[in-house]
Amino acid sequence: MYKLLLVEDEEEVRESVMQEIDWARYGYEAVDKAENGKEAMECFERNVPDVVVTDIQMPFMDGLQLSEWIRAKYPTTKIIILTGFDEFEYAQKAVKLAIDEYVLKPFSSQELITVLTKIKLQLDEEFEQKENIHILEEHYRKSLPVLREVFLSSLVTTKLRRTEMEEKAGSYGIGLSGSAYLVSVLSMDTRQAEEGADPDHTDRSRPPQAQSPSLKDSKDRQLQLFAVLNIAQEIADKHAAGHVFIHHDQIILLTISGQEHRELVMEQTLNVLEEMRQSTEKFLKITITVGVGTVGSQMTDINYSYKDAVQALDYRMILGSNKIICIEDVETRFATKLRFDELKEHALLRTIKMGTSQEIEDVAEELFAGVTDTNISVTDYQMYLVEIVTSILTAAKDLGTGMDEIFGEDFDPFSRIRRLHHVDEAKQWILALCRNIMGHIANQRQYAYKSLVDQAKEFVQEHYHESDININKVCSHLHISAGYFSSIFKKECKMTFVNYLQQIRMEAAQELLRTTDLKLFEIAEKVGFAEPNYFSFSFRKSCGVSPKEYRNSLRGV
Repeated sequence: MYKLLLVEDEEEVRESVMQEIDWARYGYEAVDKAENGKEAMECFERNVPDVVVTDIQMPFMDGLQLSEWIRAKYPTTKIIILTGFDEFEYAQKAVKLAIDEYVLKPFSSQELITVLTKIKLQLDEEFEQKENIHILEEHYRKSLPVLREVFLSSLVTTKLRRTEMEEKAGSYGIGLSGSAYLVSVLSMDTRQAEEGADPDHTDRSRPPQAQSPSLKDSKDRQLQLFAVLNIAQEIADKHAAGHVFIHHDQIILLTISGQEHRELVMEQTLNVLEEMRQSTEKFLKITITVGVGTVGSQMTDINYSYKDAVQALDYRMILGSNKIICIEDVETRFATKLRFDELKEHALLRTIKMGTSQEIEDVAEELFAGVTDTNISVTDYQMYLVEIVTSILTAAKDLGTGMDEIFGEDFDPFSRIRRLHHVDEAKQWILALCRNIMGHIANQRQYAYKSLVDQAKEFVQEHYHESDININKVCSHLHISAGYFSSIFKKECKMTFVNYLQQIRMEAAQELLRTTDLKLFEIAEKVGFAEPNYFSFSFRKSCGVSPKEYRNSLRGV
C-alpha cells in the first residue's frame, strides 16, 4: 500500500473524494487530509506520504508553494495537482517543479483513479528497480568468494565480537560453530620461494633451456602460493580439517572442531599439516614451514591463536625450515593467558555509557565466558579482573562525580578482588559496578535533557512573537542539531516542538483577547503570525472557536 495525503480547502470536495474512492482496491492508503498547504506540511512530519493530491488555490499556502516545499524536503514523493480550467495556465508554471500529474476540475472519481493508477505503476517500477533481488543476489554471488576471503582474514587479524562473527559467518555460509579453535600458518621457505625448485630435485636430464624458470619475481611467487593453497585445500577437504585461505602471502589453516579435548584436536591437526608439508615437497619440489598456535575454546580466541602461530614461525631462524613448529613446544606455557583486549574494553565502555541493562549482562557473559574451562593461574585471573575494574573506574572518573557517591563509602575494589571466591560472584560484582555507573549516567543525561528543554522553552517564551522562530533557530541558540533536539523535546514534553510553539502562541493570544481591545490583526502580529487569516484558522483549530467568538463569549455578547 502506498500512503496518500489529500490537500483540498473545500470540505465538500475533500470529503467526497475520501469517501467515494476505494483506496485499498487501487493500492493506496489515505493516511491523512489537510485544508491548506501549511496544515499539509504538519501532516508530512507524521506520515511522510508517497503521493500527495493537492489543489492549487488554497489559503495561507497554495498548492505550488506546497509542491516546492515537498520537492525540497521529500523529492521522491509523487505530486498530483488539482486545477480548474481557468488556473491551467498558472498550473503550467509548475513544470519546473516536476509535478507528476494534473487533474482538471471539476473531475470525477474515475478520472482521479485513472491518474492514481498511472502513478502507482510508476511507484511499482521505481521500487522494483531499487529492490531488484535477482540483480542483488547475482552481484552478491559473484562477490561471495572475495567476501569470504576478506572475512576469514579479518578473523585472524582483528578481534571481532562474537555476534559479529556469527552474523557474517552465516551470511557467507561459513561454519564457525565448535568447541575448539586452532590456527596454523603455512609459510613457503624463503630460499625455495626465491630460487625455485630444490636443486636436489632438479631433473638434470633436461637441457638448460628446459629447466624450471627462475621464480624471483612476484608473479611466479603468487603462482607458487596458489599451488600450495590447492594442495592444502585438497587435503583439508579430505579430512574435514577446517578452512584454508591466503593471508599476507601465507596459507592459513583455521581448524574448527567439535572435539573438546585440546590434545586430540592438536594431534589431528598436526597429522593433517604433516601431510600438507610432505605433499608440497613431493609435488611442487618446494618446502614449507608451519607455525601452529594454541587451541582456544571460543571463536573469539582465533585472533590469539593466529598471533601465537606467527610467533611460532619466528623460531624457524633457530630450529630451521621445512618442519612444523608448535608454539607450546618452544615456549613454556603453564597456563593460557586470559586477555582483556581493546575490543573487550571498547564493548564494556560503550555499553556502560549507552547500553541497556540486558546489553551489559551480555557483555559480562562475554568477559567471563570460558574462564572456568581455561587452565589459568590465580594471579592471571586476578590481573584480568584488575584490568576490567580499572577500565570501569576510568568510566566512573569521566563522570566528574566522587567515587564514594557512585560506589559508596569504603570502596576498595582491589581488596575486594582478593576476597572473591567464585567466577559467578566476580561477574555479579562487576555487573553491580557497571549498573551503578549506568544509573549515574542516566541521571546526568536526564538532567541535561531537562536543562536543554527548559532553555528551549525560555527562548520560545521570549521570542514566540517573532514570525520566523522555528526549531532550527532554537537549535542554533542551543548549539545542538535539530534531529537530536526534536527527539529530546518530544520525549520530555510529550509533544512536538511545533505543537508546543503553537500552544504558547494560542495561550498568549487568549490572554490578549481577554485583557486588551487590540484588533485581531494586531494580536496576530504580537503572537508571531504574519498572516491574520492563518492566525484565525489556527486559533479556531486549537480552541474550537474563532478569535472573535472567543472574545465575544468573554463579554457575554
